[in-house]
Amino acid sequence: MSLESIRYKRGSLEVLDQLLLPLQTKYIKIEGVEDGWKVINKMQVRGAPAIAIIGCLSLAIELLNDNSSDKKVMRQEIEGKLNYLVSARPTAVNIKLAADDLINLANSLSADESVSPEEFKERFIASIEGMLAKDIEDNKAIGRYGCEAILKSLEGDGLVRVLTHCNTGSLATAEYGTALGVIRSLHAAKRLEHVYCTETRPYNQGARLTAYELVHEKIPATLIVDSMVAALMHVRNIGAVVVGADRVAANGDTANKIGTYQIAIVAKYHNVPFYVAAPFTSIDMNISSGERIKIEERPENEMTHIGDRRIAAPGINCWNPSFDITPASLITGIITEKGVFLPETLKTLFAQ
Repeated sequence: MSLESIRYKRGSLEVLDQLLLPLQTKYIKIEGVEDGWKVINKMQVRGAPAIAIIGCLSLAIELLNDNSSDKKVMRQEIEGKLNYLVSARPTAVNIKLAADDLINLANSLSADESVSPEEFKERFIASIEGMLAKDIEDNKAIGRYGCEAILKSLEGDGLVRVLTHCNTGSLATAEYGTALGVIRSLHAAKRLEHVYCTETRPYNQGARLTAYELVHEKIPATLIVDSMVAALMHVRNIGAVVVGADRVAANGDTANKIGTYQIAIVAKYHNVPFYVAAPFTSIDMNISSGERIKIEERPENEMTHIGDRRIAAPGINCWNPSFDITPASLITGIITEKGVFLPETLKTLFAQ
């Protein structure tokens, strides 16, 4: 059974504090938008799909307790609060696209004189709740398509070794995962020999979270430090790299956790297929290329400390971008809930 990172029923929202994993399991109660912003910004919840879902559900919780009977006031409050939630982690596009859709819905409901304030609230909250079920369905489709694509590149019916980076599983989504969902599908098909996961410095999402999920589900796996990837590909027959994405530009360039770009370069050198697994909500056709994606920079203490313990020399300067850009030319395919696509075909796909 997949780990449960989000506990929601109407009127109640709790999220698993991922900063405490794997040593402690604790859920944080979310009572409104301010709580939602804080857990996203502090990375107590992370992963582009999960950020969007938690952010929007925090608004649903707050709206449910709002006694306003003025649709215009509700619409204005919704727009302001959604824009505020987007500011918590600006690189991830999913929450921005979800916010835009919900603002359009609020505008439509507000303008429709036949819609009462009560119906406005009900339809708006129901739309947010629908995001949970859709994310799970989309992730399972990503898993199927990714599994098929990787197995097609194999000779015969042998087993495959896969490398992944950061955390893209149940802890980063509503359930199942994107890149880790592909790995789950390979394991379910009994075609997975082994998974190698990087520790993913400086926040160690691979060591703390991906390793935790793989052990939980009894998937054969080995943890490596980030600087071992080239050596691993030299001495092991790696069949594919599968990573997630926080934003995919119109030309196929992809923003993902820092360290992804160098893995893609190493994979290209060793002729290892490099796949990006992401839902359509991670594709931003308003961004022409990766050069235009805003890269979030995190506090230096995330590099200099592990927990409360300093590991770096006092006084050293730090540069701590949370993401890097992998050029489309290094990407074999983008795995989505609608199939696997070449990066250069995205513009044509969205134009249809």
